Amino acid sequence: MRARIIYNPTSGREAVKREMLDILHVYELAGYETSAFATTPEPMSAAKEAKRAAEAGFDLIIAAGGDGTINEVVNGLAPLKKRPMMAVIPAGTTNDYARALKLPRDEPLESAKIIFQHETIKMDIGKIDQAKETKYFMNIAALGTVSEVTYAVPSLMKSLYGYLAYLVKGAELITRIKPVNAKVSYDGGEYSGKISMIFLALTNSVGGFESIVPDAKLDDGKFTLLIIKESNLAQILQIVAQMLNGGKHIDNPQMIYKKTSQVEILPLDEDQLKVNLDGEYGGDAPMVFTDLQQHIEFVANRSGMQKKATVSDKNKAKFVADVEKLDVK
Repeated sequence: MRARIIYNPTSGREAVKREMLDILHVYELAGYETSAFATTPEPMSAAKEAKRAAEAGFDLIIAAGGDGTINEVVNGLAPLKKRPMMAVIPAGTTNDYARALKLPRDEPLESAKIIFQHETIKMDIGKIDQAKETKYFMNIAALGTVSEVTYAVPSLMKSLYGYLAYLVKGAELITRIKPVNAKVSYDGGEYSGKISMIFLALTNSVGGFESIVPDAKLDDGKFTLLIIKESNLAQILQIVAQMLNGGKHIDNPQMIYKKTSQVEILPLDEDQLKVNLDGEYGGDAPMVFTDLQQHIEFVANRSGMQKKATVSDKNKAKFVADVEKLDVK
C-alpha cells in the first residue's frame, strides 16, 4: 500500500517538518510505502496534490497542517468517484477537525501513531454549489460579521499568539455586528429576515468549543443549522454565555437550531454576505449546501469518542494482518 503526506511546512511553527522523518517511519511500519509533499504558495496546492495522488492509486492521503490544509485536501478528494482513506496530523491554531476525530492536537508524531489503533470513521462532508462553482468543507460554514474572525486574523498573528489572536479579534468584532437580510431554507422550513449569524456545522468542534453543537453526529447525513436572529449586543453575549455553559443556547428564542440535510442561503438585499468555510474565506452567498453522508473515510480515535457521536458501528479499518503484531513506541 502507498501513502502520501501532504503537509504545510509553515504550520505549527514547522512542527510537522521537524518530525517528518519519524512520521514517515510510523506509516512505513503500518505497511505503507510513504512519501511526502510540501505545499507551496500556489492556490489550492494541497488540493491539486491530493487529487493527483488519489488518481495515481495511493491508498492513504495524510493531511498535515491546520484546518485550512485539511479543507484543501478534502476539496481534492471529495469530487472523485474513488476516494482513498484520509488521516489527519494537526499542526494549526485551533485544530477543530482533529478535536472532532479525538486526535492528539499538540504532538504530530502521536497523531500519526493513531494509525495503529486500526479505527476509522466515514465522515460526512459538506458540498457547496455557488453559481457555476462547487466547493467542499469538512467542519463548518459560517456567515455573518463574527464569521469573519478567522480570516481577519493575520497569519503572522496566528503563528505568534495562537488561539489568543482569535479571542482578541473576536472581542473587537462582536461590538460591531451588522445583521444581514437573508432567506434560509432547510428541511421542512425556512426563515426570512434580519440575521446576525448563521452556522452550519458537521462536527461538534467549532472554534475550539464542543458545546456549540452538543448533539452533533459525525456521520448521520445531517448538518446542524444555527441561525441567530437579529440581536443586540446584550442578547448575543447571552447566547455566547449559554453556548459555553453546557449548550443551553439551543432553546434561546433568538436562536433557530435545526438538523437538516440541505440548506439554501439567499441574500435579500445588496449587502455582501461572506461565507467562511473551515476558517477561510469561501466566497459570497447565494449558496446551496448539501450534506454528503459518510463521504470520506478517516483514520480516527474512535475509542475516545462517545458512542452517540456516530450512527455507524463500524470502527475498524482493514489493514494488513501484520500490523496487528507491531508494537510502536
